[in-house]
Amino acid sequence: MNQIVIHSGYIKLDQFLKLSECVSTGGMAKALLQEGYVRVNGEKEERRGRKLYPGDKIDVQDAGSFEVVGGGVKE
Repeated sequence: MNQIVIHSGYIKLDQFLKLSECVSTGGMAKALLQEGYVRVNGEKEERRGRKLYPGDKIDVQDAGSFEVVGGGVKE
């Protein structure tokens, strides 16, 4: 499982998909979600704005499994 470090309290799912290099644009993220290829904590997720917090686990079909990890707040 790949760990993706965030430096804030949460990250939105579409931003996460770009940060984890599953997609390169927001439009691609939207399409991926609409096709049902993304699961958050084992449940299908279609909302691009879903907030992800440290400890959340994301599975993306054909891209892998990821975990959100907190890295503290950037200064």
